[in-house]
Amino acid sequence: MRRAAIERLLPAAYQRAAGPGSVLGALLDVMEALHAPDEAVLADVDALFGPYRTPDGFVAYLTRWVAMDHVVAAPRADAPLPLPAGRLRDLVAHGALLARWRGTPYGMRTALELATGVTGFVLDEPPDRPFHLVVRVPPAAADRLALVTRIVEAEKPAAVTVEVVAAPADPPADPPADPTPPAPDVAEPAAGVAAVRAVGRAHVPAPLPHDPPEEPS
Repeated sequence: MRRAAIERLLPAAYQRAAGPGSVLGALLDVMEALHAPDEAVLADVDALFGPYRTPDGFVAYLTRWVAMDHVVAAPRADAPLPLPAGRLRDLVAHGALLARWRGTPYGMRTALELATGVTGFVLDEPPDRPFHLVVRVPPAAADRLALVTRIVEAEKPAAVTVEVVAAPADPPADPPADPTPPAPDVAEPAAGVAAVRAVGRAHVPAPLPHDPPEEPS
């Protein structure tokens, strides 16, 4: 608050005594200087809660704010974050989406892809083991099994048991016989899947549409 604004809040007698060179005038100057840092923060306070505008040191707090505590779980307060700040920003930006789909295969797969930056997670439900889920981790994320396990345990339904398995790496492909690269084709989106631009910078696929329930006969 500026000195003039503070002075206007004072009784008329004090305003007359707050002239240049007075003790009260000097006190008002000190009050203005003390208010300046806090007012600078308040003027841009919305940046603290923007996933891609907040400082790096505040990202972990926002991750907990959107109920993704398990992602930043650490044995010590001074331990480094288990994934880059950019991944945390993506998780915060999609916090509402993840909360809406928590407990579903789409929600679990989306959380895993946002946290690791890797696609290709496969969720299998063995027919001989009801209420059991096998999560197959692609080779590119095999070095982050601890993070993947924490996310899976938090995103799965409470009544479901889970098993996290690292998929074997694919053998190197043989080089093509013709060194000339083929002309690029425009790929059509898969049926039922639409790439949507979500809240943040990361892109996540839309959930597969479900068939409408049959009317009882």
